[in-house]
Amino acid sequence: MIHRPIYLDCHATTPVDPRVLEAMLPFFTQYFGNAASVGHTYGWEAEAAIQQARATLAEAIQATPEEIVFTSGATEANNLAIKGVAEAYFSQGRHIITVQTEHNAVLDPCRYLQTLGFEVTYLPVQADGLLNLADLEQAMRPDTILVSVMAANNEIGVLQPLADIGACCRSHQVLFHTDAAQAIAKIPLDVQAMQIDLMSLTAHKAYGPKGIGALYVRRQHPRVRLAPQLHGGGQERGIRSGTLYTPQIVGFATAVALGLDEIATETQRLTTLRESLWQTLQELPDIHLNGHPLQRLPGNLNLSVAGVDSQALLLGLQPVVALSSGSACTAAKTQPSHVLQAIGRSPELAAASLRFGIGRFNTPPEIDRVATTVIATITSLRGTSPRYQPSEPPLLQIEQ
Repeated sequence: MIHRPIYLDCHATTPVDPRVLEAMLPFFTQYFGNAASVGHTYGWEAEAAIQQARATLAEAIQATPEEIVFTSGATEANNLAIKGVAEAYFSQGRHIITVQTEHNAVLDPCRYLQTLGFEVTYLPVQADGLLNLADLEQAMRPDTILVSVMAANNEIGVLQPLADIGACCRSHQVLFHTDAAQAIAKIPLDVQAMQIDLMSLTAHKAYGPKGIGALYVRRQHPRVRLAPQLHGGGQERGIRSGTLYTPQIVGFATAVALGLDEIATETQRLTTLRESLWQTLQELPDIHLNGHPLQRLPGNLNLSVAGVDSQALLLGLQPVVALSSGSACTAAKTQPSHVLQAIGRSPELAAASLRFGIGRFNTPPEIDRVATTVIATITSLRGTSPRYQPSEPPLLQIEQ
């Protein structure tokens, strides 16, 4: 029997929870109607399921069902939010603020808008990955129309202070968008308390199916206007045309509901596994924790390893553990992580990183086996590397 590697890449994607799959299956075969078919039972069944899912997702973030717009995923939601606001509000201003450590699904739309005459400020972060609120305040201008700051970083897991950012944006009457792809059903999200105007979501980071996401769009205080980026049949109140994918939408809502039901116990369990892994790996010298040690996703551990090539390390680990050195969306690129360089890591350390994404189905014995394998592999690679010169004494403390 061939044993597959232990999966520790849950920031790239997660397996669909069997309970989610069970909820989805009837909508492929039995309840297969088009929700836009308003003249018969099949359409009514699909529409009822979608409205229930919309209500579930809205409740998860303290929104209203009418404020949930379904998309193909968080990338589309980010593009719709950023480009949609830019097009709808360009007469009021053409300045956007974001952060250097954002996902490329935010950075690339911003760069695109720069080619159209918009100005974008890319704020730095501190060594722990957190945004300095004074920098945000100072960057605000009379022509600023949007601030986009992600809730949880996809590489280093850092949780940004959304409520403080929202308060700053509201005081300047600037719209606040957050990419919450990594955060939904893992940390509490409240668009009212956090004063968030737009929020991008996806299912496949939370044990739901790929290919489905959503954008929360505030409807009052203030009412957010968006220019559609897809035109066609006028679905989703004309904001995002296209036939709604009922099975995926049902799976999305089921995954979020399950995640919220188990959020307290799962947070504690994942944090325990993460700290166990980190404590064991600290037996190695010259290993650096990336990101804030506590204000991070419970299942995230991102490390830079001195004197080791990350691709050689991943290849050495591959028979035992499946993980990555950074974002799955940029894995084909050879440049060091822009996130790690933004927190001050050298190009060499940024290129020698491991991102552990611990998930719902991982167990303590698996984490123990991974830790042992990582230590043995790094030790072996360092022993043959002319680049590695050990420092004294070994790093044994979590970096603050």
